[in-house]
Amino acid sequence: MNSFHSKPWSSETVAADLERAIHEHRLPPGTKLGEDELGEAYGISRTIVRAALLALSHRHLIELKRNRGAFVAQPSVRESREVFEARALLEPRTAHSAAERMTEDNLTLLRENIEQEHAALDARENGRALFLSGQFHIEIARIADQTTIEAFVSELISRSSLIIALYWRRRAAMCETQAHHALLDAFAARDGALAEQLMKSHLLDLVASLDLRNVTQPPTSLREALNR
Repeated sequence: MNSFHSKPWSSETVAADLERAIHEHRLPPGTKLGEDELGEAYGISRTIVRAALLALSHRHLIELKRNRGAFVAQPSVRESREVFEARALLEPRTAHSAAERMTEDNLTLLRENIEQEHAALDARENGRALFLSGQFHIEIARIADQTTIEAFVSELISRSSLIIALYWRRRAAMCETQAHHALLDAFAARDGALAEQLMKSHLLDLVASLDLRNVTQPPTSLREALNR
């Protein structure tokens, strides 16, 4: 059951719920997000729906097409390469900085994230595993204590989720769990140079797991995709 059920829906909570559904691949790229259907699913006005969709468009997660409505974004091959090139520029150095600032509490948080990711994979909840994998990377950027870069990384990882939904060809696209364990070991040793190299290799492996010809089909029902 959704954690937002106990309180009235706002544009922020609707946007967050839709974003998670996109990350978990319950709303694949190309899915039409009809205002009336969303309003009925959440029991909210079209005004709130529109505000939520606008917020997601600013994060490049959906596209607002004139006279056609809102759709989950479909990154092109070129956009996909640019997103991962940007991640390759930012995240290795971020991992280096995170290793130097790592605390025991941070290590515990990252370890718990990996455990939850394993549990999701074991339960065959691949979408949730992908979401948790992205959270692992975002948490590293937060630990690095570089607010501007953290915002960039968060947006890039959101867009990566769409790219993986469109182009993944094997389970490795959700991030090899052993890569995260290796990073965790480097963080525990406070070895910035090793963390930087591991992150660089990890991102290269992630790109290699994508098939730029494979396209995911949209769901038949928004209500079903959102578990409403």
